[in-house]
Amino acid sequence: MHIWSRSAGIALGVLVDAVVGDPRRGHPVALFGRAAAALERRLYGDARPNGVVHVAVCVGAAAGLGVLASLATERVPGGSPTRLGSSKAGPGVARAVAEVGLTAAATWAVLGGTTLAREGVHMAEALEAKDIEAARKRLPHLCGRDPRTLEAPELARATVESLAENTSDAVVAPLFWGAIAGVPGLLAYRAVNTLDAMVGHRSPRYERFGWAAARLDDVANYVPARITGLLAVLAAPDSGRALRVLRRDGHRHPSPNAGRCEAAFAGALDVTLGGVNVYGSRVEHRPEMGEGPRPEVRDIRRAVRLTRTVSLAAAAIAVLAPALWPRRARRSPARGE
Repeated sequence: MHIWSRSAGIALGVLVDAVVGDPRRGHPVALFGRAAAALERRLYGDARPNGVVHVAVCVGAAAGLGVLASLATERVPGGSPTRLGSSKAGPGVARAVAEVGLTAAATWAVLGGTTLAREGVHMAEALEAKDIEAARKRLPHLCGRDPRTLEAPELARATVESLAENTSDAVVAPLFWGAIAGVPGLLAYRAVNTLDAMVGHRSPRYERFGWAAARLDDVANYVPARITGLLAVLAAPDSGRALRVLRRDGHRHPSPNAGRCEAAFAGALDVTLGGVNVYGSRVEHRPEMGEGPRPEVRDIRRAVRLTRTVSLAAAAIAVLAPALWPRRARRSPARGE
């Protein structure tokens, strides 16, 4: 795929996500999830090897689909070549349109930034209206915590923490892998992240079976999480404080990646995140991160603005980065040229 086609496709996909967001029905990620769940029913066993096979098949299928789709665009008739003072022909118009369209569709399918921000706004509106029950019903759209006993302060904290972590998972990470590996990278990353959400969490059923999904998700998000943290620091009103909190507290979280995002958001918003989280029958005590007070309802909209700023910066980097990388070595001219 031509490098400019990748950049243009990512830019168009980001624009479509900003305008349309996620469809309510028939989302490609939901279709993948159903297929992965069907395969899980066939492969499940309380052992790591079973989970490894499950992940390998699901992620391999997603990446393979991306490779086949990319190869298909290369077979689109090239049309009239564009020559820029050399004997090498640039991509034809039809082929370029196909490449841009494919990349845009894949980018839109894997991004969740617009929906993430909207969910944050919905939570803010419910809590601002003092409708605790509505906010509790909305929280599962953002995270897996048990909302039944949570009051406004804890709902606000859960929302800010989820916005921080998912800014990386839903925006920065897919853009990172799309910029590096194109359509296969986009689809493979979303497959990895979806599997982690499905089977990578701690529970008696998935303690062993979900091990591979959780570890692969940690690897896939290692660099994007740190990019998210740095972008949040740059976007902070007090970048020095945000960087200090990131460096001091980012490693304290049990997740090697979520802590970087949450610590950076805590420093940027000047709040303290962390505490007791309840997931059904499981209770986790998370270390505190930050130097300010506990999040309040008003901090949710500030976190949404920070999410949007970081997302926009990540999109700009993903669009520009492929064009700035050194081009791959050209093939030797054919004999007689």
